[in-house]
Amino acid sequence: MRRILLAVLAMAVAFAAEAGVKIEHWVAPSGARVYFVETHDLPILDIDVSFAAGGARDPAGKAGLAAMTQGMLDAGAGDLDEEAISERLGDIAARLGGSSDSDRASLTLRTLSYPKERDAALGLLRLALTRPSFPEAVLAREKARTVAAIREADTKPDAIAAKRFAAAIYPGHPYGASATVESVAGIARDDLVAFHRDHYSARRSVVSIIGDMTRAEAERIAQSLTESLPAGVPETPLPEVTLPGAATVKVAHPATQSHIHVGLPAVRRGDPDYFALLVGNYSLGGGGFVSRLMKEVREKRGYAYSVYSYFAPRKLAGPFEIGLQTKREQAADALKVANEVLAGFLKDGPTATELAAAKKNLIDGFGLRIDSNAKLLGYLSTIGFFNLPLTYLDDFPAKVAAVTAKDVRDAFARHVRPEHLVTVVVASD
Repeated sequence: MRRILLAVLAMAVAFAAEAGVKIEHWVAPSGARVYFVETHDLPILDIDVSFAAGGARDPAGKAGLAAMTQGMLDAGAGDLDEEAISERLGDIAARLGGSSDSDRASLTLRTLSYPKERDAALGLLRLALTRPSFPEAVLAREKARTVAAIREADTKPDAIAAKRFAAAIYPGHPYGASATVESVAGIARDDLVAFHRDHYSARRSVVSIIGDMTRAEAERIAQSLTESLPAGVPETPLPEVTLPGAATVKVAHPATQSHIHVGLPAVRRGDPDYFALLVGNYSLGGGGFVSRLMKEVREKRGYAYSVYSYFAPRKLAGPFEIGLQTKREQAADALKVANEVLAGFLKDGPTATELAAAKKNLIDGFGLRIDSNAKLLGYLSTIGFFNLPLTYLDDFPAKVAAVTAKDVRDAFARHVRPEHLVTVVVASD
């Protein structure tokens, strides 16, 4: 076993040396924080502009506003409507995208790096960021689409379970809120304009750039994209997460399968325990068929086709969750086994064999997570938004390799405390 662990460490050091992702960082004159990786392998440029403008910033009674604002940034901007924007992007083979979660909202661009195409694409990105028009007709369409999606989701046990679980582990906190038919119906164009004005400022932005250009060009681009953003309002801290008391929530539903979630708020981005939790969770429920939960719940007893666990760090404590589906008549038995597996893991941690296998798989698989500019852009944006070390990618293998069984036990004891575990069961007998 000692030879295996030494081999894992050697492999980690070798991988770190090969990874060599050089991340440059500076603050633009606009106040935007910029992260840049220069690579000339392909004539492509990838950009992500993120803001502290996620769903946790939704005003009271307006859940869904942050997502709606982000989703309509390219639905019309300046003098261009959404069709004109789409046509111009198609003409230059560029793509605008984006996403929104609890913490942040992002707009992304992929374009060729040739000056003609690049400059045209950057002009469209800048327009969408700084002068979105939020057309009334498009807003009405998107509200109707969102309301229809919510109504459909509210009939499905998996969606119901996810919403109830978030509300139960984050009672009274923005992380626990979900968009409703009523909250979306109450969103007006003035709400989107105000949300963009208040939250889409340069000083609340992170610009991530990867691709075929020089540092000097990246500096000019970052400044150009952010210098005309709204002044915004100062970013106020989110309320602290309060751990819930242990509880079980059962939700009636006619489905033949029970949907079970067990968990609690557990870890924030940048927590020193993150790597120990990551390695430990691989053995518990994150490693697919080699995980304890899969072996005990599925392979030995056939209670579920799939069972998993994960940690999802956020700006504040993000969730730890165990999830599974099972026949409703055996839900109690399946839940009992899952809880027993978790209790055993909290008590003893991973075996030496489990620990070595987890570290090897995480290290071996890490290269596949950053083997394209698009994948690397996601990590670069995360590093910037959450103020992680610039060496995060190069440090990853060695950090994983250094985790001990004691590290795992201690980290789980600090972050997964049974007296705060909440269980939600939808479609329960």
